[in-house]
Amino acid sequence: MAFFALSRQQPLALLSTTDLAVEYDRLLRENRQLQQAVTSHAVIDQALGAVVVLGRLAPEEAWRALRDVSQRTNTKLRTVAEHVLAYAQGGTLPEPERIELAEAVARYRRRAARSRVPEQAISDDAATSGGAGGRGRPGAGPTGA
Repeated sequence: MAFFALSRQQPLALLSTTDLAVEYDRLLRENRQLQQAVTSHAVIDQALGAVVVLGRLAPEEAWRALRDVSQRTNTKLRTVAEHVLAYAQGGTLPEPERIELAEAVARYRRRAARSRVPEQAISDDAATSGGAGGRGRPGAGPTGA
């Protein structure tokens, strides 16, 4: 018995039962890989949220911190994420990951603080120098009254 399969490369290709079985196996493998990717993504997103809350970091810095821990400990990102989630639920982190995560959080907090300093200094300058003619107080006139 012969079957037709639709594809972009060969719109109507005649497939044997063996070809169909091979294609079926390929699709099953692809489906499993996609399911695993979706699950991994969810775990990583949850760990990202935990690092945002526990580390008081912006999501971008939390992502970088997780990635750094993964790279510096030579541990898959999904595994690091699973460990972080276990830690957030009262478990423990493996020692190398705990050390790297603490260093990464501190590193990205310092970077965030440095990037905020110029904005704060500008607003402080405006307030103390009078800004728009304010003599140090918002809404104060040029005479300070």
